[in-house]
Amino acid sequence: MFTTRPEIRGTFGAVASTHWLASAIAMGMLERGGNAFDAAVAAGFVLQVVEPHLNGPLGEVPILTWDARKSRVDAICGQGVTPAAATIEAFRGLGLDMVPGTGLLAACVPGAFDAWMRLLRDYGTMNVADVLAPAIHYAGAGYPLVWRIPAAIAAVAAHFSEHWPTSAAVYLPNGNVPATGSLFRNPALAEMYRRIAEEAGGVAGREAQIERARNAWSQGFVAEAIDRFCRTQEIMDTSGRRHSGLLTGDDMARWEATVERPLTLDYHGYTVAKCGAWCQGPVLLQQLALLKGFDLAAMDPVGADFVHTVTECAKLAFADREAWYGDPDFVDVPVAALLSDAYADKRRKLVGREASLALRPGSPDGRVPCLPARSGKGPEALSAGAGEQTMAGVGEPTTRRHAEPTVGRDGRAAGDTCHVDVIDRWGNMVAATPSGGWLASSPVIPELGCGLTTRGQMFWLEEGLPTSLAPRKRPRTTLTPSLALKDGAPYMAFGTPGGDQQDQWSTLLFLHHVHHSMNLQAAIDAPAFHTEHMPSSFWPRAARPGVLVLEGRFAPAVCDALKARGHVVETGPDWSEGRLCACAQEQTGDGKILKAAANARGMQGYALGR
Repeated sequence: MFTTRPEIRGTFGAVASTHWLASAIAMGMLERGGNAFDAAVAAGFVLQVVEPHLNGPLGEVPILTWDARKSRVDAICGQGVTPAAATIEAFRGLGLDMVPGTGLLAACVPGAFDAWMRLLRDYGTMNVADVLAPAIHYAGAGYPLVWRIPAAIAAVAAHFSEHWPTSAAVYLPNGNVPATGSLFRNPALAEMYRRIAEEAGGVAGREAQIERARNAWSQGFVAEAIDRFCRTQEIMDTSGRRHSGLLTGDDMARWEATVERPLTLDYHGYTVAKCGAWCQGPVLLQQLALLKGFDLAAMDPVGADFVHTVTECAKLAFADREAWYGDPDFVDVPVAALLSDAYADKRRKLVGREASLALRPGSPDGRVPCLPARSGKGPEALSAGAGEQTMAGVGEPTTRRHAEPTVGRDGRAAGDTCHVDVIDRWGNMVAATPSGGWLASSPVIPELGCGLTTRGQMFWLEEGLPTSLAPRKRPRTTLTPSLALKDGAPYMAFGTPGGDQQDQWSTLLFLHHVHHSMNLQAAIDAPAFHTEHMPSSFWPRAARPGVLVLEGRFAPAVCDALKARGHVVETGPDWSEGRLCACAQEQTGDGKILKAAANARGMQGYALGR
């Protein structure tokens, strides 16, 4: 059914990323004496340059770390909050019943820069100029465009030309879509990071330089440019009208990335760590809690029983995501109950032989679940920069609501987010999932060469929900890296782009590795699937009850068996599900072996080990 390719192996370092250049930069940092955290930071900034359709400098990033010195997992929250002026009343006063998926109104404080700086300061060894140098070089001197970037630009070219001239000036040089493989430059972006590096270098001491860079971002020229653009520009968004922004320099100055303890769950000798309920991360843990009660090892990994069982458990976990997850600073999320064995035992009884077509949240601690009144019944209209995407793979393009909303329905790019994993020779580990600030989400701010995140579209304009819009609140992001310990020792960092599907594909990788004895590469390459049963986290928030999407490599008999159980089966191209990356470390009799694997889908991910 599929080939089992070997992992990349080494003892010096292991790197996996969604872009080959980022992987190369990360390995270069390790070779220069940097640790895994230095490498991840440098790779993260390069990803902003070379994958602008998937993330940007004004986006966000959650990060999980294993620090060998402290022997613990930490979670860095690089998800910014809403502006102080972002209230339900303010949006309703504009005649809106949903937060737009593009433009300025959906902007939150961009959190990626401060999160990367926090990682560098508290865990890394290099200085600001070291980690920014590769990004500055590629933004200024140019980088070759992978085919997905011109495809993404082509999908929104008319929108840029008509409504977002500042974006057209950057992404449509001479009025044309740049060609695949051509050298693409973004001088304004290079200058922004060059200026930050110069300002940081004006003081002595590594930590002082990092603080100077953070101030230049949140209280200096970057914040000033964002404030001015949001105040003075009225931008067309998915509402079909022009709006100015709510984000201010004061909002920028008041926020900083935080370090938190992650949530964990023990599973068959592994301890899996995820970020908190301000993201969808706990949904992977809930799936594992449910799946503990099934003999997955006895199931064919590409058979109907396995697909059905995993899918039905995913539906239950994601229903709880809708009813209970939100920013813990605003919402009392019953995390302990949701992850308890007793709760999973009760919920597991709902998994039957037939597919469920209902959204069925549970009642942890006896609480009554609350779902949005429209709960996925959003408008089906789609606009450039939001909603569904068209996915091009082997065979004809097929529309799937599988990823972050970076291009319109008529586009051929399947972009969404980025991911990077690094393990160094000392045993430090990092998994990060940067996203937001996509080239098609919000117009370019001329002085900065990039546009704002629109993560605010994940809020509901309805009172009383865990994800109701409120000032200075974190949206429940879909971004969700993963770390796993094995028998108490740090073992694996992994993750994927993919919006609502991130914790479905990551779960599949983990299950195949744990139960089906697949190495990292084989687990990534295995035929994959996802459900679109739950409400989408993105505008227009539509759900597709019962829909189960499988890669074309599944046998027709498996598809028929799943249809007979009531699943609404759709078949995509053979290699179309996910963009997983993973790194692992394992002690052997000959010493420690570092492993890395990356997704072959899209021919863009890359793994390195030496």
